Amino acid sequence: MTEIVGSKDCGNSPRNQFAQEIAVALETGRIASGMLSNAVIWNRPLAEPLNDAAEVEHALEHCAALDSVTVEHAISHGRTGMASGESLLSDGTRRRFCHVFEYTNTKGNCVAVIKSYA
Repeated sequence: MTEIVGSKDCGNSPRNQFAQEIAVALETGRIASGMLSNAVIWNRPLAEPLNDAAEVEHALEHCAALDSVTVEHAISHGRTGMASGESLLSDGTRRRFCHVFEYTNTKGNCVAVIKSYA
């Protein structure tokens, strides 16, 4: 089981919490139904973009095993959100991440575009 250490930014902000949940899902490969638009685009470092929810879900099936994910910051404003932190792989490798999200609406509850940086 992957240990998740959440950001202090989430406090009483459901939108910040959602940004954190999306980042953790991208890192662990376990994404809940409805988090992504069917037409989501995921721009990943050193890889071709993925162009719909099915492609993203398929890619997430091949995530590396993680011991932990630490989210340092998770923020959201308007139709944009982001989360950054560090993942610890089962082999001891540490990997930094930053995911920037464009939501489908100002509620910030469904992702249309993901831009990931490593």
